[in-house]
Amino acid sequence: MKRAGVLVVFAKAPRPGEVKTRLCPPLTPEQAAEFYGAMLDDVLETSSRAAGHLDLEPVLTVHPPDACAALARRAPLPFRVVRQRGASLAERMQWAVSEALATGARRVLLRGSDSPTLDEAALATALHALDDHDLALRPDRDGGYTLVGVRREAAELFAHPMSSDRVLEQTLENAGRLGFSASIGEIGFDVDTGLDLSHLRHILGQCHEGVCPHTRRWLQNYDLRKNKDLT
Repeated sequence: MKRAGVLVVFAKAPRPGEVKTRLCPPLTPEQAAEFYGAMLDDVLETSSRAAGHLDLEPVLTVHPPDACAALARRAPLPFRVVRQRGASLAERMQWAVSEALATGARRVLLRGSDSPTLDEAALATALHALDDHDLALRPDRDGGYTLVGVRREAAELFAHPMSSDRVLEQTLENAGRLGFSASIGEIGFDVDTGLDLSHLRHILGQCHEGVCPHTRRWLQNYDLRKNKDLT
């Protein structure tokens, strides 16, 4: 029996100078890589649980390719680990959708690894939106989105720059030209800047201790180290 769909998590190797560079400062490149790794661990655990509950195949797509083995060891079962394909993020997203649909998936969810508070409820909402829409998007505060759901081939859907404040707008424009019906969810956020980091702290302060345990623990240890350095 076919599953309800595929959940694809996009991830990078947590290497200093290659991830979360806009967090430097206040973080050092080494700290930014550690912090990204903590968020990735939370995202993988949340996505694995959600995939089981929502009857989705979990796929971890990795960049660069030589990080596949290390991230495969890091990912909980039953993630299928593949390398990202394409020169740009837009091409890699389109490939991920095409690859999932080619396996017979009826619905495909794509999420990044820097939005640790994006939970199972948000994934379920996007998945169910695809019952009646071709495209489901969860916007973020910067004009992009933290979650994409697609049920049709996405040729040209992401054919625009992916690092501007018009990403959501341009994706919807492309969707209109392709004849895609779209559902827009609640606003979420990913963590790219110091302001995002402050917002994450605020959100975690309002959640129970079981939410984002790896990210929460890293931030607590970071604060301890910082305060120790000041004394």
